[in-house]
Amino acid sequence: MQVRSDVPLATLTTLGVGGPAERLVEVTDAAELVAAVRDADEAGRPLLLLGGGSNVVAPDEGWPGDVVWVRSRGIAQRGAELEVQAGEPWEAVVAHAVAAGLAGIEALAGIPGSTGATPVQNVGAYGQEVAQVVTAVRVWDRAEKRERTLTNAECGFAYRDSRLKRDPGRFVVLTVGFALVESAVSRPVGYAELARALGLELGEVAPLAAVREAVLGLRRGKGMVWDPADPDTRSAGSFFTNPVVPAERAVEGCPGWPAGDGAVKLSAAWLVQSAGFGRGTRRGRVGTSPRHSLALTTEPGATAAELLAFADDVVAAVQNRFGVTLEREPTAVRP
Repeated sequence: MQVRSDVPLATLTTLGVGGPAERLVEVTDAAELVAAVRDADEAGRPLLLLGGGSNVVAPDEGWPGDVVWVRSRGIAQRGAELEVQAGEPWEAVVAHAVAAGLAGIEALAGIPGSTGATPVQNVGAYGQEVAQVVTAVRVWDRAEKRERTLTNAECGFAYRDSRLKRDPGRFVVLTVGFALVESAVSRPVGYAELARALGLELGEVAPLAAVREAVLGLRRGKGMVWDPADPDTRSAGSFFTNPVVPAERAVEGCPGWPAGDGAVKLSAAWLVQSAGFGRGTRRGRVGTSPRHSLALTTEPGATAAELLAFADDVVAAVQNRFGVTLEREPTAVRP
């Protein structure tokens, strides 16, 4: 376990904003992770967990306590089941599954961040989400001061949401279990843009590697595959989730998809662009990506305050024009 002082959070997040961490505690396995969390809790120091740093807006004033940087690694495979350490980069898990002939997460390629964050956010893209394949999430329960294993049902998954997200700070993810399917081909492709890229009809299948490469290509075209050398990827991916509204409140002209129970999921990208924040809209050192209006990007020296003010203006513009409230996808951390 390595402890350092005054490490800028900007250097640990894909958005590149955030002041210094009073104590940065780097852990490399589940036991160290539990020990670091218990140490902070018993000492009464404020605690912030950080994995890949791809879904967080870190505070400009930094963090006045412990930032536990989760760097645990490991993928254990038993047949079609995987148990993955929380700090394992998510893209490495997708690559492992594809190489091993395991279907179920091939469309989730290129998503930045660590595996431990995937059940918290119920990460999803191109017609797949981890709620479809998560079997168990082993956690440290800070309220009960014990290890627990949450089943899929106990995780309370919803669209980009889970029980772990709704009860922030309580559950520290240690490992995540996934049940995949032994197959040389993908699960049926259920996303029109991906089907077009593969030359398929909706519901058809393709070799696992072909699906992964097609997804990576689509994401790169939108600046959503993390590359430190590419300024267009200084983002948290999609900054807003697609809003789900009653069907009678659907916006004319806005692409939408059935969301069950008489609801429709609207295209946040269309709403943002139509409210006056198209690709490449800049305000100082922050703005929308020139490749995708849902990705808010920063330039060197940008602050969290600048970024969040811009995001608030986007939300207000969409609300004023369409009566729809956008929700942020990344978490804005407050000390």
